[in-house]
Amino acid sequence: MPGWLQKIWNVVRRAPAPTATAAAGARGEQAAADFLASRHGFAIVARNWHRPSDRRDEIDLVCRDGEVLVFVEVKARAEGALVSGFHAVDERKRRALRRAVHAYLAALAHAPRTFRFDVAEVTLSPRLPPQVMHYENVPLFPKGYHVARQSGSLGDLAGGDL
Repeated sequence: MPGWLQKIWNVVRRAPAPTATAAAGARGEQAAADFLASRHGFAIVARNWHRPSDRRDEIDLVCRDGEVLVFVEVKARAEGALVSGFHAVDERKRRALRRAVHAYLAALAHAPRTFRFDVAEVTLSPRLPPQVMHYENVPLFPKGYHVARQSGSLGDLAGGDL
């Protein structure tokens, strides 16, 4: 490959540098995972799980709270943000989360008896450690929702059979 073409290829194939927003999101997710594990005793099952058919649909954290499977959306916000993390989970985001959660549950070999959706709002400040607000059992699915079984298992993707 000619040298000039090699230089162009190196620039094109290089992954973009993480943005400040992505770094803040990763910091917020780590703070939320640490908070849920240490304060509430959650076991983290998966992080940043993507729906296989559409990688845009993502679940930030999949956790276990005893026998309950918990899907957690993490919203990191700068100190003094105008919109809270809880309110940033709008209807468009809820639709994407419903698709991802449904795909996750449908692919499990043994679905849990109960599951719920939580929101973790993380406030990031340059002078203080991250502050986490945990909202449990946020409505996401209609009452009486049931998952239709599909073939396939997430045992390998979820870190074990749930």
